[in-house]
Amino acid sequence: MEATWVSKFPLSSAALTNYPPPFTASLPISRRTLFRSSESRHWVSYGIHSVTHYPFPKLTRRLFLPSVSGIWDAITGGDKAREAVLAVRRGMLLFRQGDVVGSLAEFDKAIELDPRQKAYMWQRGLSLYYLDRFEEGAEQFRLDVAMNPNDTEESIWCFLCEAQLFGVHEARKRFLEVGRDPRPVMREAYNMFRDGGDPEKFAAAFSNGRENEYFYASLYTGLYHECQKEADSAKFHLVAACKSVYGKKSDDYMASLAKVHCQCRNWSID
Repeated sequence: MEATWVSKFPLSSAALTNYPPPFTASLPISRRTLFRSSESRHWVSYGIHSVTHYPFPKLTRRLFLPSVSGIWDAITGGDKAREAVLAVRRGMLLFRQGDVVGSLAEFDKAIELDPRQKAYMWQRGLSLYYLDRFEEGAEQFRLDVAMNPNDTEESIWCFLCEAQLFGVHEARKRFLEVGRDPRPVMREAYNMFRDGGDPEKFAAAFSNGRENEYFYASLYTGLYHECQKEADSAKFHLVAACKSVYGKKSDDYMASLAKVHCQCRNWSID
């Protein structure tokens, strides 16, 4: 049984050092994400696969928290677990600032402090991808999907790592099947990466959608082109994601990732 818990304290960069805020929760607590809806100033936690009780857009990957076991130990007094939580937060902040090497060092430190974190460390997988450490990245995403078999994005990122290692055809044979994503844009992205398809049709289908849908369609269209070694098309869509309203204004970790992607490829977004 999953519990829902809500914080009415918006998280900011300053809040990274003042965690944890007061939460109300009933146990057991499953793996959660935190997001701030464009329709609300409050932060709401939810299982990645579904949001059924709140009238918010179905978004993902905001200022994610580390594993719930780490959070609970941090609240109840585990020194190493608390240090691990802070290391993850430092790593996320460094990644947002474009310091991918520094972010990975903090994520690895978190795992050293609390090995339970590794099975939930999708942030580390993203950093590994941008450091061209694709085998380790694929391993990280496979661990994450094993713990949360409904995470569409981790399945796609595992594919992206393995496409770099083995080629698209072989990576598709190894594609991780996950549950149905509640977000239409991510359902279509998942099908495109799993089965192949026309990325331009995918992008066009969401060109007039919500701001977050346009962003995610642009992001994953660009990533699809990149795995196909189509650099010019990849650049066009990744830059579009960065320049989108959502890409500019959202606190979504993936909005920061789009900027990091362009930075790592030396693509100007000005």
